[in-house]
Amino acid sequence: MEKWMVAAKKANFNRLAKTFSISPVLARIMVNRGLKTDEEFQQFLYGDLSALHRPEKMKDMERGVECIRRSVDGGHLICIASDFDVDGVFSGYILWRGIHRVGGQAYVVAPDRIQEGYGLNSRIVREAYRRGAGCILTCDNGIAAMDAIGMAKGLGMDVVVTDHHEPVYEIDTDEDGTEKRIYKLPPADAVIDPKREDCGYPFKGLCGAGVAWKFVELLYETYGVPKSEFYELLPFSAVATVADVMDLVDENRIIVKYGLHGMAKTEHPGLQAVIRHSGLNKNYISAYHIGFVIGPCFNAAGRLDRADMAIRLLQTTDREEAERLAADLVALNQSRKEMTALGYERAVEQIEKEGLYKDKIILICLENCHESLAGIIAGRLKEKYHRPVIAGTEKDGMIKASGRSIEAYNMYESLSACRNLFERFGGHAMAAGMSLKKENFSVLRERLNENCGLLEEDLIPVVHIDVPMPLDYISEGFIQELDLLEPFGKGNPKPIFAEKHFRILRASVIGKNRNVLKMQVCNDSGVRMDALYFGDIREFDDYVEKMYGADGKNRMYAGLSNPVDMAFTYYPSLNEYGGRRILQIIIHNFQRIPR
Repeated sequence: MEKWMVAAKKANFNRLAKTFSISPVLARIMVNRGLKTDEEFQQFLYGDLSALHRPEKMKDMERGVECIRRSVDGGHLICIASDFDVDGVFSGYILWRGIHRVGGQAYVVAPDRIQEGYGLNSRIVREAYRRGAGCILTCDNGIAAMDAIGMAKGLGMDVVVTDHHEPVYEIDTDEDGTEKRIYKLPPADAVIDPKREDCGYPFKGLCGAGVAWKFVELLYETYGVPKSEFYELLPFSAVATVADVMDLVDENRIIVKYGLHGMAKTEHPGLQAVIRHSGLNKNYISAYHIGFVIGPCFNAAGRLDRADMAIRLLQTTDREEAERLAADLVALNQSRKEMTALGYERAVEQIEKEGLYKDKIILICLENCHESLAGIIAGRLKEKYHRPVIAGTEKDGMIKASGRSIEAYNMYESLSACRNLFERFGGHAMAAGMSLKKENFSVLRERLNENCGLLEEDLIPVVHIDVPMPLDYISEGFIQELDLLEPFGKGNPKPIFAEKHFRILRASVIGKNRNVLKMQVCNDSGVRMDALYFGDIREFDDYVEKMYGADGKNRMYAGLSNPVDMAFTYYPSLNEYGGRRILQIIIHNFQRIPR
């Protein structure tokens, strides 16, 4: 089971509540998110587009825009070298639309995930040269493309890099034995990446599309394009920010908040079609819908087909074509989900059979699995076993793998120490991708586990509770106040509340797929409320039976007097049905806490 921990950050919650006209509970949640000063509170609650940082604060931004201006004014074709995931596709579209708006000519190209892998490559450079492009503009990649950019420069092409990934570095040792990083940048005309060591941009957490959006801001200003047209691109930057799992803080929070507003107004045929075919209402799109519905649809193209389909969907102005492409993307994503579920089940069987769960770092080579699904499966395995997971697929003696990590383990740092084992490698603290020879996979497993430094306590999942809060406090007004914290996501998770003792008055399994547990619960104050649990019902039942016996569990389901007394973490919500608004809680975690 998890370890439950109540956040214990101190502040004058009553003063903050009075200053910002919010409840002390909301003030406590915001302090738990790391907000300290009144200025930070003001920015979090009421920050708007005027609070965004100026693009020229980013190193090489002005140089890069000037380079593109020369190509536009000179009538030279620009190759936008993108990537095959959501961030790459959307950043490519933002740059393409921006360049065309100022009178330039450009096309977007992405590598083939299976045949070529991530990033700018020689095939893209040769093709750009053959088509007569005078400039290559990268997005969501390029910071590590030393050879390909060197090749482009050798052919006489201009190259502008826009990226957000960590620059490549080597470890050097001083005379006193102190290790230091020596960063290497590609030989481009401009390298725009907020993670550059010498970049003074105030916010380092933009995704690739966020950097591209900033690039277009300065490009539009150079050509006198109205600011309103720049803001029309907000929804595309917002989708990429959520889909690429960026922290929703600082600029990202503003981009997503106002991008979601823009989704409701957008007339963009591609976005409208995907929203419609996914069964969503464009007036009520949340970060959740982007992360789990819209984003995966656009990602499916690069995973199972080619990213070209997603790029065409964004570029088309023909509504019939948009409808057709959106339907194809949604169907492709459905296939991806089914393939992922099967791959995950087989992976769990393999881990249990081979005893890989005993390792602190799980490395698994998936059999009969599409290589593009390895990262998703690694993420799900990480959640199940709560330890870092690297999942790969093998072909012709080579393994392509994706890793997903936990907070206590910097995967990029650890893999960097094994760099000599890889043919290709890149990533960050929580995720990484790599290619290596099959015989090196077992060597990697051994090295990582020997040097991981993880303790057993690091492998116990921790549930961070924002506020221990009884049902008595929940009201419709409080639930509406929680909307001030939106958008939720990485870096700004949905708050978690908890209460130690709930009696379950009755329970039933509902839903078309019989996958929702509905309960009526009652706390020690006598407050009754409906509760829904969307997790593993069998696991819940087994736990109740273990704690209170089969008779206790059966009486709970029969609605009879029973001994079941459970602690829940939860989030309050409103159930609107038949014109009625009923308070309820959504259960996340459960355990028995003795009285």
